[in-house]
Amino acid sequence: MADLRGLNLLRNDPEAAARLIAEAESGDMDAQYAAGLVYAEGRGVEIDLVQAYYWLTRAFEQGDADAERLRFYVAAEMQDGEFAEARRLVRLAKQALPPAGQAAPMRRPH
Repeated sequence: MADLRGLNLLRNDPEAAARLIAEAESGDMDAQYAAGLVYAEGRGVEIDLVQAYYWLTRAFEQGDADAERLRFYVAAEMQDGEFAEARRLVRLAKQALPPAGQAAPMRRPH
């Protein structure tokens, strides 16, 4: 579980934002929500509504109801092209993940 105690301090801390995003990439639902917030508000990163929507969707898909609410507000601020790109990223992420309960396929060494 991500340590979000310092989230309000991330406004000018790119290193802390990078650590949080790395946790989000590892699948931590709380970090995914926080990454969405970080990108939506520009806390340690440039504001990026596409990334905000993407991370909030990932958190919502794991059951975070707050992520769904924030995602709604982010989507309302997005241009059509941004929304399409965010949905594309979500689809790509789903394709890359194994179905629930199944292990990722083994890759053969070259």
